[in-house]
Amino acid sequence: MEKLIAYILQFGNLNNQQIDLIKNKATEIELRKDAYFSEAGQIPRQVGFVVDGVVRGCYYTNQGEEITRCFIGENNLMADYVNFEANAVSSDYLQACTDCKLVVFSKQNWEELSRIIVGWDPIKNKMVQLCMYQKSRKGPVISQDATTRYLEFMENYPSLINRIPLIYVASYLGVTQQSLSRIRKNIR
Repeated sequence: MEKLIAYILQFGNLNNQQIDLIKNKATEIELRKDAYFSEAGQIPRQVGFVVDGVVRGCYYTNQGEEITRCFIGENNLMADYVNFEANAVSSDYLQACTDCKLVVFSKQNWEELSRIIVGWDPIKNKMVQLCMYQKSRKGPVISQDATTRYLEFMENYPSLINRIPLIYVASYLGVTQQSLSRIRKNIR
């Protein structure tokens, strides 16, 4: 819970009573590798904070191809926030790439913080903006060659490369797993 509070305090000031309220509204959970935090076809009902582990945002094309859009590592907020706020059905998945420890807020508890804590909304808005930016950040530029895309991935996500399945990295880069293996072999 302390990592969450440290994260929140980057975006604004809160007193001890407000911090205690946030802690009381949150729940710590574990999400096993490959389990979903939120799924396509459902309305997202929670906001999470990654304490430990890696989650990926992904979707399926009309042809059934799985595409990894982003990775969310430790000390980041995660949610399908547009659909969470709109109470709308999602077309994306948030799936654990590793075993994860999360701090989670239900929709009701998340909204209560806005009603109770004076000054929460500007803090929340900054956190949500960062969350949405990270989720929408464009994947590698497909016009680049695959090796360049992989090198940029390693630069942008240095702590992830040995923690997540290569199939997810390949999906993110827009290459086959075999191509990714060749690229990795060639740059060693």
